[in-house]
Amino acid sequence: MSNLERIRKELSPARRKKVAARAAQLIAEEMTLQELRHARQLTQVRMAKALGIGQDGISKLEKRSDLLLSTLRKTVEAMGGTLCLVAEFPDRDPVILSGISDSESDSHKSGGRKHAHANA
Repeated sequence: MSNLERIRKELSPARRKKVAARAAQLIAEEMTLQELRHARQLTQVRMAKALGIGQDGISKLEKRSDLLLSTLRKTVEAMGGTLCLVAEFPDRDPVILSGISDSESDSHKSGGRKHAHANA
């Protein structure tokens, strides 16, 4: 039996449940585009229609590790969210970067400011 298994067995059921919930929360905070699309219960076909591209384009997009911010913004918006870039530093609180996407200037004009955080 590994140390982890032994420690788990020693935890109360309530504590195990709390640990599992926190683990799920941490996992949910970081997702690939494919995982995010699945979490939003969207198909590649539906995303392709929303973005005006073919289903194979969504497949390729989800496999890419380097995207233009405009492409990422459009993809997140097609899922029903808005993109917000956050710069994190060891010596200060996170900073929300502004003036990077077209929709951000639109939200400033309308007075709205809803953001789904994407860590940069």
